[in-house]
Amino acid sequence: MTGKFITFEGPEGSGKSTQIKRLAEKLDAQSVKVVCTREPGGTATGEAIRNILQHDAVDEPLCDRAELLLFTASRAQLMEGVILPALGRGEWVLCDRFIDSTIAYQGYARGMLIDTLDRINNFAINSRKPDLTLLLDLDIERGFERLEERYADGKGSADRFEREARDFHHRVRDGYHQLAQREPARFRVINSDQPIEDVSCAIWNVVKEVLL
Repeated sequence: MTGKFITFEGPEGSGKSTQIKRLAEKLDAQSVKVVCTREPGGTATGEAIRNILQHDAVDEPLCDRAELLLFTASRAQLMEGVILPALGRGEWVLCDRFIDSTIAYQGYARGMLIDTLDRINNFAINSRKPDLTLLLDLDIERGFERLEERYADGKGSADRFEREARDFHHRVRDGYHQLAQREPARFRVINSDQPIEDVSCAIWNVVKEVLL
């Protein structure tokens, strides 16, 4: 069996990790071997970079170019160490964020040149794009309501990106919509402002249609 590569994208609070877990369970029930991973992260190197990018581990402001290159360094390590080997074994890979997060966050939201980001991304992933990208679309204010619920018990707090101004996040969401229009064959947009089970069913229907 040929391995398949599915990425999950979306604004903050859109439910990506929840839906990845549910899709993995459904694929497992079909005897499909699945590897779940995330960006930044997924390797020891990537998780160390994640701690810098998401949680201010070095307590130093990052310039935009350093932020970009840290994300793509994590991505290159994940691609070589996890994704490509799994696909080569015929396994399916489900990844929480990937190249499109860079275009949405560093490109459309931070204002970096999209053409430049495309070239850097392509180098980092060795030209292997996802077979399917699921964009879990959600109103920005609704997403932040979910984040407030997530942190209500005091056991967690907003990360560096979640603390960005609302305008930043609106640009991210708009950027995702433009990416979906740019590559309609790869993207499927899922309304994630629905009950979890309804979103899961919508995702499963897309996966069956496109890949199964």
